[in-house]
Amino acid sequence: MAEIQSASVRAEIPDIRGIVTAERYFYTDAGAEYPESDGEPMGETEFHVDVILRLYSALRYIFRDDREMYAAADMFLYYEKGNPRAKKAPDVMVIRGVEKYKRRIFKTWEEKAVPCVIFEITSDSTKHEDMNEKYALYASLGVSEYFMFDPLRDYLKSGLRGFRLKGNRYVPVLPDRKGQVFSSELNTFLLPEGDMLHVIDPQTGRPVPSHSESLFYAGQAEARADREAVRAEQAEKLAESERQRAEIEKQRAEKLAAKLRALGISPDDR
Repeated sequence: MAEIQSASVRAEIPDIRGIVTAERYFYTDAGAEYPESDGEPMGETEFHVDVILRLYSALRYIFRDDREMYAAADMFLYYEKGNPRAKKAPDVMVIRGVEKYKRRIFKTWEEKAVPCVIFEITSDSTKHEDMNEKYALYASLGVSEYFMFDPLRDYLKSGLRGFRLKGNRYVPVLPDRKGQVFSSELNTFLLPEGDMLHVIDPQTGRPVPSHSESLFYAGQAEARADREAVRAEQAEKLAESERQRAEIEKQRAEKLAAKLRALGISPDDR
């Protein structure tokens, strides 16, 4: 088991509130240290960060009820025990068959699993590594599907390129007429649109909304439900009022009929 050594490094990290002090951890294994961060930013541009966060959010949403599909973003993937240099930090990865809990790093030998899908949000400056080094590495590790998305179309004119492992080599996954690429591991389509990569919800056939959009739509749905509840309540009150009015009219008619009979007049002769 990994031993966590806390307080080994303290670093000042700027955020929107100013300077905060954060504690970094190292995970030891057979005398080797496995850092959780290299201090590098998540994405090289705001476009890349937006894609990573939205993709990560969408995958977490789709697999929210699947306890054996774990999604992670910008997390160190260590793939060789005792060699901390043997690592990558995929922009987004999905691992099948592991417990769903928050991690700092992912060690393949401890988890006894490798990602089934990896996404790299690529650019002209990273294309060599993404198309060569990572391409070969992910295939050798047994990553079933590998997708590269270029939000700025620096070199991928279609925006998205996908590969599926066949044997020990990747073969291209071709898009359909709509430009969607199907992921058999995720059982859903991926749709490049502008500078964004959408995950298509298999239940609705529409893109999975972002977290903020989900909150907005949930708020709208709640407001609609409230309006419908008010309308239903008003309709029930109106129906009850009509029932009471009808009962009053019935009682009035019965009293009048009784009076006429008392006078020897048949109500039916009126």
